[in-house]
Amino acid sequence: MTPPLFTIGKLSTASGVKVPTIRFYEQSGLLPAPPRTASDRRLYDDAALRRLAFIRHARQLGFDLDAIRSLLDLSDLPDHTCEEANRIAEQHLRAVSDKIQRLKALERELVRMTKACAVDGSISACKVIEVLQDAECRHP
Repeated sequence: MTPPLFTIGKLSTASGVKVPTIRFYEQSGLLPAPPRTASDRRLYDDAALRRLAFIRHARQLGFDLDAIRSLLDLSDLPDHTCEEANRIAEQHLRAVSDKIQRLKALERELVRMTKACAVDGSISACKVIEVLQDAECRHP
């Protein structure tokens, strides 16, 4: 029995990835260009669906396209060690941790601003307006 083939629309439905995004992944080299029918329709197989699911999950985790490309290349080499994949994930983890720290600092500043503003209540004493008007202010 021949495995099922998907048109781009069916692949989109099966994967949850929009058609323009699938085309973008093809143009970016993340998803190989599929064979086409005589009427020039793309036909994808289960391997394309699995690869697209990999890409989608990696994007949901915040990996950039270059990291995903590297991880896909590594996934095509099952006998290699996972050292490089782990390095890529650790690098991403550091970036996420740094971003979390910046967001926590931002949260503290917003809490401070809103509490300070609530004290008086008038716009002339509003810390939110004051901080936002301060062009020299450098918050994370």
